[in-house]
Amino acid sequence: MFVRWSNLTVEADERTRLPGYRDGAVVRRFDAPEALDIRFHEVHAKSALNRVPEASEVPFRWTINPYRGCTHACVYCLAGDTLVLMADGRTRRIDSLRAGERVLGTEMRGGSRRLVPTEVRDRWATLKWAHRLLLDDGNELVASGDHRFLTAAGWRFVTGEDSDGEARQHLTVDDQLVSARSLERGEAHALRVVSVEDLEMEMPLFDITTGTGDFVANGVVSHNCFARPTHKYLDLDAGRDFEREIVVKVNVPEVLCAELRRPSWKFEHIAMGTNTDPYQWAEGRYRLMRGIWEVLRDARNPCSVLTKSPLVLRDLDLLCEVAAVTDVSANFSVPTLDEKAWRASEPHTPHPRARLEAIGELNRAGIPCGVLVAPLMPGINDSPEQVERILDLAAENGATGVSGIALHLRGDVRGVFMEWLRSYRPDLVGRYEELYARGAYAPRAERERLTRLVRRGPVSPLPSPTRDHRGVRRPGAGEAPDGARSGAAAARYGVRSGGAARGDPGGGGAPAPIQEALF
Repeated sequence: MFVRWSNLTVEADERTRLPGYRDGAVVRRFDAPEALDIRFHEVHAKSALNRVPEASEVPFRWTINPYRGCTHACVYCLAGDTLVLMADGRTRRIDSLRAGERVLGTEMRGGSRRLVPTEVRDRWATLKWAHRLLLDDGNELVASGDHRFLTAAGWRFVTGEDSDGEARQHLTVDDQLVSARSLERGEAHALRVVSVEDLEMEMPLFDITTGTGDFVANGVVSHNCFARPTHKYLDLDAGRDFEREIVVKVNVPEVLCAELRRPSWKFEHIAMGTNTDPYQWAEGRYRLMRGIWEVLRDARNPCSVLTKSPLVLRDLDLLCEVAAVTDVSANFSVPTLDEKAWRASEPHTPHPRARLEAIGELNRAGIPCGVLVAPLMPGINDSPEQVERILDLAAENGATGVSGIALHLRGDVRGVFMEWLRSYRPDLVGRYEELYARGAYAPRAERERLTRLVRRGPVSPLPSPTRDHRGVRRPGAGEAPDGARSGAAAARYGVRSGGAARGDPGGGGAPAPIQEALF
């Protein structure tokens, strides 16, 4: 998605102060269709480099994230007087709950849903349009249209349209809501929906995050929303603010320049795009990546970028200048070419075919660029035919490597994904609850099945850097290890693998992109 900013007007600027930043932030709004409901907080960051936690399995230690926040929606909430069932059997108002308290949620055990204790991870409030649900036992719930409740047929929204006017499965009269009583006693006891009424007013509404992804509200099973911790410490709301309040580190290039000049800096690989996409559409206005590429070029520092946007082609001239003095590579995430799956899972991203075409342009310019088929999701984008189409188009565009990663659901990402799944593929919820019952990863056999889909094409191993920070080639660099790819696969797909620097005819191609983690 491209946004033309040159002729856009800026509404009245504001000033605010965000915790963790020395100076006040300039707050801007832009007169663009995609930005009408978004505020950009322009801040001066103290640092540009982010150290990756030691526990992480990613093959790099340093990242740069010029933006904080994204436009993915996370929906909620309930009225403050809604009673939540606590782990000890008592009830408490949702607006009085605090992180660390224990409530009852649900989980699947042996093919059936059971009540289990779970911890409240966060609680917050917002102002949203309210609706009243009346149940056949006289119980009432006041919730936003985006809230979901568990019915005998799966999760259902309160109303039938999202904020973009798209239809979705929603509650109707006579729907049967799953009650805590039925789960506790194993009875076939459900509460029937008598009416859903638009209150025609905005109200303060609340939601909580729990370990199980749900809780019991006024006697029925309710979904929860998932806080965004990276925004919470900035005193921004963890729900809607994460998608509508974008923090822009306007001085990132200057700060990065100073950090790379420190005597202690060891010219380690720097990965970009590991948290938020550096080429999200706001980059068309702020142009921070051009300054970052210039600094990396001048420092001769190895680097790579993971993106979903062809906007990276705007900076092709600088990428070529970086490639002349050090290792640089790119990687495009292309999880599917299926139109329906793409629109459902990545509604605000450029078309997957446009990404594959951009891969071709980068490779023709001498910038090694590969494809990351990730996440591979059982029942969604794991059909051999779907993956084969991506591999074929990757080969046509000269991809330097193709790799795939099975979906893993770590921390709050698990809840975000499961909420999406309940909305768009409720038929798969049970399968995923079983696959990920033991933690963030699917069973080994399932992971191997998914990654084998991509191994039918060439898989580029992670190469060692081919140059030091002075741009001098390392001895033996660029030689692909034995077994890096099969001759048959290479002949079929024509995809290069290995680690030679650009322009070296004997190296067999350029290093594969280094990032391989989306979830």
